[in-house]
Amino acid sequence: MEFVVEHCHPCLPGHFPGRPLVPGVVVLDHVLAAIERAHGPLGALRLPQVKFASPLLPGQRARVELDGAAPRWRFRVIRDGVVVASGEVVLA
Repeated sequence: MEFVVEHCHPCLPGHFPGRPLVPGVVVLDHVLAAIERAHGPLGALRLPQVKFASPLLPGQRARVELDGAAPRWRFRVIRDGVVVASGEVVLA
């Protein structure tokens, strides 16, 4: 699943003034949306491992890659061939 966080997104003011970065929680929201799109609604979750490796800027296109099935998925978020974030999502 691909996504772009637009410059007008309400999370951006204050994160960070003069050099906005997409907050990690917004990136993870897109990961969870990709899992739900592929596997249906999720219940309670754990994220036992998450690593943010590179910033995502407003307007940049990113892609969520998933591997696995319930109750555990591994994910990577990729921008222009660069890993932005990776980790695991586990049903609680």
